[in-house]
Amino acid sequence: MSEYNDDDNTDFADKTSIMQSDTFKLRLAEAGKAPPSLVLLVGPASSVGRQWPLEDTDRIIGRSPNAHIYVDDKSVSKSHAKVMLQGGDVTMMDLESTNKTVINGKLIAPLSPIKLSNNDQIKCGNVIFKFLEQGNLETVASAQTYGRSQTDALTGIANRGALNIKGPEAYKRSGLLGIPLSLIAFDIDHFKKVNDTYGHPAGDYVLKEIARVIGTRLIRGNDFFSRTGGEEFTLLLLGSNLKTAEEVAERIRQTIEAHQFQFEGTDIPITISAGVAIKNDQDPNWEAVYERADKALYHSKNTGRNRVSVAE
Repeated sequence: MSEYNDDDNTDFADKTSIMQSDTFKLRLAEAGKAPPSLVLLVGPASSVGRQWPLEDTDRIIGRSPNAHIYVDDKSVSKSHAKVMLQGGDVTMMDLESTNKTVINGKLIAPLSPIKLSNNDQIKCGNVIFKFLEQGNLETVASAQTYGRSQTDALTGIANRGALNIKGPEAYKRSGLLGIPLSLIAFDIDHFKKVNDTYGHPAGDYVLKEIARVIGTRLIRGNDFFSRTGGEEFTLLLLGSNLKTAEEVAERIRQTIEAHQFQFEGTDIPITISAGVAIKNDQDPNWEAVYERADKALYHSKNTGRNRVSVAE
């Protein structure tokens, strides 16, 4: 016979209701702090769902890498529209764009500010945003959803999808500003042997520990660190020349080799192989830089491992 009775069920239901209520109150509190924002609904596949908080006035939407709200779509002008904060209101103004700005299906006149309302849909060229007013609960939910899609679940750092967004942006910004763009690609030597010898939980520990050590000790605030494969990582260095990138890669190699990886009382010796590349005039796009760094990485692996190679 079941030990549960009506009182037990009532008590359980009450507790469940309280837990749900508390969670909802927490989300409401978070939403109350959320600034107004734009969310990309239609546009480049890798950026759909991306959210831009509107915390400062005069935010430019455009295809220029210098735009505050950068969207890599040819239908969007380099400086397409401007979003402004005026008191408690948010307004938008078309900047005489080629393909115009449309709000809720209505074409807006250039250089004429239009007040935005919650859930307005804004079409810039072929790209569509949704406006969320300050304190909108959806702001928190969409930000969390997009953040999870850009984060590696195991290590907590950026994933390959995030790099696929950041890389092209950095490539274009490098060309526009005339500053170097370097990339370090590295992976763990004989990682399969680690899993086979010590077990997959040990392998997961090694991946998380590498992300922690590098993320907390070896990168600057504006560097972009991501896990791009099973045991492969990348570090994007905007503004660093080849010599600096090679020095950073070597510091990473030395640090990982010297670090004590200990899982359940067992020491696990770990080394990495790395490849370094810098954007040059022959690289037609971001992918070309990445491919050269990846080839340099495999040169390191094929010539003894636990070393750094520089792409030609």
